[in-house]
Amino acid sequence: MARKPSPHLTDAELRLMEVLWEKGSATVAEVVEALAGKAPLAYSSVITTLRILEKKGHVNHRKDGRAFIYQPALGPREARESAVGHLVRRFFGGSSERLVLSLLESQKIDESELRRLRRQVEDAPEDRS
Repeated sequence: MARKPSPHLTDAELRLMEVLWEKGSATVAEVVEALAGKAPLAYSSVITTLRILEKKGHVNHRKDGRAFIYQPALGPREARESAVGHLVRRFFGGSSERLVLSLLESQKIDESELRRLRRQVEDAPEDRS
């Protein structure tokens, strides 16, 4: 049975989105070229992944002559918010507090980071719904 496609970005999809966020828009060949230095992907893999991203609503394309030019339909902030929301729902029962406590318990956080986090918590609005 085929796996249901995830609305969230896979590692491969994120790599392509990072290229599009950096460039603003790009052809398949330009994405392939941008990935050439770090674990290159085949042209056919890039075009397949871009089509998947388009189906998910993460990218759009326009035609310029024979080339398709792809551009992101969501920014990195929206992608992060979606991923964090998914993580909180899936692993922390929808509790942001449990996520933050888990991070504080499992990650080394230096004093300057802790001071910034304290300020953020103190300055946060009471209701973020």
